[in-house]
Amino acid sequence: MKAMLLAAGRGERMRPLTDHTPKPLLIAGGKPLIVWHLEALARAGVREVIINLSWLGAQIRAALGAGREFGLSIQYSEEGSPPLETGGGIFQALPLLGPAPFLVVNGDTFTDIDLSTLKLSAAADARLVLVPNPPQHPRGDFGLDGEAILDQEPRPFTYSGIGLFSPELFAGCVPGRFPLLPLLKRAIAAGRLQGQLHSGQWLDIGTPERLAGLNQRLGRGGVQ
Repeated sequence: MKAMLLAAGRGERMRPLTDHTPKPLLIAGGKPLIVWHLEALARAGVREVIINLSWLGAQIRAALGAGREFGLSIQYSEEGSPPLETGGGIFQALPLLGPAPFLVVNGDTFTDIDLSTLKLSAAADARLVLVPNPPQHPRGDFGLDGEAILDQEPRPFTYSGIGLFSPELFAGCVPGRFPLLPLLKRAIAAGRLQGQLHSGQWLDIGTPERLAGLNQRLGRGGVQ
């Protein structure tokens, strides 16, 4: 299975840290955020990774190279400026990702999820990992009934930024800048969006304060 790491964002909420360093290269526990994900992907048996690039993307390419240090083969999807948003970025990378289902991981999260647990059934176009709503997002994104993701109140769960996607989710899309959410809602309406709840560790590292908190926790030997 191939995977895509989302790393093209500007990281506005992380400024001034991201003025000169792309968010995926910010340090957590002694290594860049994106390296935690690369190591998790390698443990899950992934060998080919596509990383999308925009803001300061040359730094990411220089830091990670072809991926041999991590036991991976890394290719890059250059988006230019502005980046293509999540939907457009994944769609542009589809020729690199191929015809089979693939993992997508948001580069500015930190989690202990075992990525090898994600499986996509023939009855779904995507399977999302959901987490209980964090304090910064109390309204949530979705409900969950068994494995079926719901787009209705209540919404006790937040999309973690981790999912398994079929290229079929992007049927009818055209190149350009567009979000992922409308495609997910279309799949919900068709009964083709599944989910699973992760009750372990998950953090959205979206601000300098959250990054500092993560570093403090990792300095104590792990996320508490």
